[in-house]
This record gives sequence, C-alpha cells and structure tokens, in this order.
Amino acid sequence: MVEIGGLVFQSFLSKILDFSVKGSFKEQTRVVIDYIATLTDSDIKIIVKEIGTIPECIKASSSEEKLFSKASDVILSRCFRMLGLKSKSVNERADSADVIAESMYHKYSLVADAKCFRMSRTAKNQKDFKVAALSNWRGGENEYAVLVSPYFQYPKAESQIYKTALDNNVCLLAWEHIAILLDNNISENENFSLETIWNSSSMIVRDSKVSYESAKSCFLPRINAFVAKKIGIRLSEFLKLLNEQKLVIIKRGSFELSYCEEKIEEIKKYTHEQAIAELIKETKLEEKITVINSYLSSLGDVYEQG
Repeated sequence: MVEIGGLVFQSFLSKILDFSVKGSFKEQTRVVIDYIATLTDSDIKIIVKEIGTIPECIKASSSEEKLFSKASDVILSRCFRMLGLKSKSVNERADSADVIAESMYHKYSLVADAKCFRMSRTAKNQKDFKVAALSNWRGGENEYAVLVSPYFQYPKAESQIYKTALDNNVCLLAWEHIAILLDNNISENENFSLETIWNSSSMIVRDSKVSYESAKSCFLPRINAFVAKKIGIRLSEFLKLLNEQKLVIIKRGSFELSYCEEKIEEIKKYTHEQAIAELIKETKLEEKITVINSYLSSLGDVYEQG
C-alpha cells in the first residue's frame, strides 16, 4: 500500500509559501534549492506523489504558483539523482528546459520539464504540455527529452500531444512512474541503464500498429510496460501499484475540497465592505493603478508645444 503524504507534503508546501514572499524570484529559487537539498530521500518519495497537483490555496498566476512550479523542477532533478543520474535544475532562459540530467555510466543526457495541474482545471490542451518546445530544448547535445506530468491528468482519449511526442521522440512520463521507480529503489549503475525508458517514444513508433493519437491503445500502456520491465515486475503488478497511487489523489482531493468549502463559508460571513474590499483585491485593480501611475511618471514632464 502506498504511503499517504499528508503532513510531509503540507510541511513542504508551507515552506514554499513562506519563501515566496521573501526577496526576488532568483533569491527564492536559491532558497528552495537549498531547502530541498536538506530533505531526506524518504521525504522526496512522499512529496513526489503529490507535487503534480497544485494546491487550491495557491492563486493562479501568483508568485506562489511560480515558485511552486520551480520547486517541482527542483524535486524532479532530485528524483533523477536518486535514480542514479547527475542532474540539476536550471533557471537561465525562458526558452530552455528546466531540468538537465546526464547518465554517469552510459553516455547519454536528457532535458526534462515538470508539469503540475490543479484538480479544478480539467480542460487541458497540447499548449499546456509544450511537447514540441521540450523537443527543441534538447538542442544538439542532449539525446532525450522527458515530460513528467500527473498520470491521471494526461488526456484519456485522442490528443495531439501523443503524435507530437512520437514524431519528436519525447518521453511522456508521469510523477507516478517516478514514484514507483523510487519506491523500488531503482538506480542506474554500470550494468543497468534507464535509457530505454527515456527512448520509449522511438521504440513505440517502430510498431506499425500504433494509433498515434490514442492514449489507451498507444502511449501510456506501453510506457507502463517499459517501466514495469525495468523494475523487474509483471505488468499486472505494476498496474496494481499505479492504481494505488489514486489513494494519494483521493486523500489530497479531500484537502482541496475542504479548503474550497471553508473559503465559501468564510466569504458568506463578509460584511458588505469586506466583500467589496475582497473583490477589489481579487481583480488587482489597485496594483494596476500603481503600475500605470509608475509608467506615466516615468515619462517625465510633458511641455505644451507653442
């Protein structure tokens, strides 16, 4: 049975929220990297089961959400290191991969991108996954590109992302896959390589029976089979482990529902003035006024032309 993260993840989240209000984003990132370095492997194994879900207490497009996303990159990089690779999270350019990993034994390297989604957001399209961009980010020096998203948030039926991944040899992996690998203490060595997982799209596309867009008959089941083989267990046993990951999601979902319900009850108690103030805050109109005034002030004095 999988371990429910709960308190470990909540402690992790509290740290991220605390860091997000201190200093510049660059400084926050450095603090997050240092903090995650102090976590034990056991902590990481628990956090990785929940990191794919953005908490509802984090506002969309906020500084907290930005730092949570960066923390997921750092967590993914740590996972690669636990799998026996050299890895680091990067923060150099907006048009580059967030994570780079390199095999210490088998002469290959990869770029990776970590994706996290809210439970409340179900409408996702290929732009959310950026598969083609990830392929380009590998450049000429990295053999593989790996996207890591929540397993049960991948499109369940037809989607362009599967064809794009096959066309560009991008591995569509899941946080749940990473969690199961870590729980089984899988790690590269001189005689054991994970390269076939990262190269899975290339292997899938060789099958002439592949239906490019179908997740059920094409991509995810084959990835499951590749990962199960690397662990050395039957596919049926692997699918049982994967199904148990739903327990983490269900437990986490209860936290997210409670948060939303508590916020509703809190709002119901607002006075008229409080409701207006909260609405102004949510629309960020005062911040917009400040920014506009700052911009206008930067223009300097305007003199009438005679």
